[in-house]
Amino acid sequence: MTETELPEREAMDFDVVIVGAGPAGLAAAIRLKQIAAETGGDISVVVLEKGSEVGAHILSGAVIDPSGLDRLLPDWRDDETAPLKTPVTEDQFLVLGPAAAVRLPNALMPKLMSNHGNYVASLGNVARWLATRAETLGVEIYPGFAAAEVLYDDAGRVVGVATGDMGVHRDGTPGPNFQRGMELRGKYVLIGEGVRGSLAKGLIERFHLDRGREPQKYGLGLKELWEIDPAKHRPGLVQHSFGWPLGWSTGGGSFLYHLEDNLVAVGFVVHLNYRNPYLSPFEEFQRFKTHPVVRTTFEGGKRISYGARAISEGGYQSVPKLTFPGGALLGCSAGLVNVPRIKGSHNAVHSGIEAAEAVGAALFAGRANDELTAYEFGWRQGPIGRDLWKVRNVKPLWSKLGTILGIKLGGLDMWMNELFGFSPFGTLKHGHADHEVTFTKNHAKPIAYPKPDGKISFDRLSSVFLSNTNHEEDQPVHLKVKDPSLQRSELDLFTGPSTRYCPAGVYEWTKVEEGDPTFVINAQNCVHCKTCDIKDPNQNINWTVPEGGGGPNYPNM
Repeated sequence: MTETELPEREAMDFDVVIVGAGPAGLAAAIRLKQIAAETGGDISVVVLEKGSEVGAHILSGAVIDPSGLDRLLPDWRDDETAPLKTPVTEDQFLVLGPAAAVRLPNALMPKLMSNHGNYVASLGNVARWLATRAETLGVEIYPGFAAAEVLYDDAGRVVGVATGDMGVHRDGTPGPNFQRGMELRGKYVLIGEGVRGSLAKGLIERFHLDRGREPQKYGLGLKELWEIDPAKHRPGLVQHSFGWPLGWSTGGGSFLYHLEDNLVAVGFVVHLNYRNPYLSPFEEFQRFKTHPVVRTTFEGGKRISYGARAISEGGYQSVPKLTFPGGALLGCSAGLVNVPRIKGSHNAVHSGIEAAEAVGAALFAGRANDELTAYEFGWRQGPIGRDLWKVRNVKPLWSKLGTILGIKLGGLDMWMNELFGFSPFGTLKHGHADHEVTFTKNHAKPIAYPKPDGKISFDRLSSVFLSNTNHEEDQPVHLKVKDPSLQRSELDLFTGPSTRYCPAGVYEWTKVEEGDPTFVINAQNCVHCKTCDIKDPNQNINWTVPEGGGGPNYPNM
């Protein structure tokens, strides 16, 4: 059945359509309803969430800077249902060698690196709590609905989004349970779908929102949640490290956060500008946990969840233009993560607030589907801009100079910004996109990873099982190879890095007897991390949304 033969989609009209029920989208929804109450008017708001429930696809460390929540919901500490229960009690910064660790004095760290006043929490549970606050104010939230298409009017302005069709067979034909997607039309559309979201990617390209900006940079964050021996549990302990097992030329590091109820979140971030195609971020994470300083925490414990997602790392100079005719980008769709702090949720909330205030002013002025210039020109002077400006050179210094010298000069740069308000380096450029720096196999050295022991380290498939990932197997594959004939060079020139950079075992190169290798996509394993869309050296893989409700279902992550 062709597009013209399909039944028309039903349409619903709202003042504001928000894509993504993360901290940014929910903050925008809450602030819009607050503005309506303050002015005695009404603003109809709908939030679409592709996960099976709010929070299902949210994954972060997370040590949460509450500055955004303080601005959005000043009374949040009086809300007994708020999931921020564990304040940070101790900060530790470690440099790891193969068998030992050196702790860096906290006094050497710039004040912005301190976690005093922050909270260790599950960001997924924070999103669930924000959703209840939003619904109390009258926001409509539709989980399980994946926004698959942006709608434009004849003038090229954004006027809404459409959700994907449901019940489509793998070959693209409607199945017995076929259901046409819906159009949700709005006077403004806010995109908060996370890092490298498909709608944001298309909008950035269509409206040239990255013109004059540096390439966005990314990391891959992998995380596990453990229940550990109560005798080893130290609620509020925050530990970060860098060094082993990554080489000094490969950027990345770890986090280990003690939450409540004997739970510990452990994670590993690998900067996706690594050069060696043989490197496997998942295997590096598993190897990290075997370090003598780390493994003692988990011995006798139980791993209860696993997940992965990409992280935007470009910072201040990579933030695209945030507005387009009819809407704006929020949170991780805008790339607002503070890399050295490993925090972005506070800026996500700030972006939702600031976008909502620009939308509220526009609506009460009788405007619709135009550009929210107040949001675009205001963020750099506000808390987001101030936060990102101070750390703008940390990532490029690390990328260009390696871990040891890059971190030292990055620390100096942060101190200079903090004490004197300027940087001796000015504003450095990133230069290359992450996919452009991968070595061909002739210039790379294979890496031998140890086999998992099943106690501290694990394989990918058992890990994906813990992410509760599920997709209807008969639906069309949502990971699109643009040019099948080009994909073979990923194997011949780059030794098939997709089989290693993917943290969920989605990609395989298989060979049967004398035949040519075949590129296999196990789309049902996909945890929606978007790494393939970022790191594929040919940019030949395009991540698109599957049916709504598919993907991981992260509990307490």
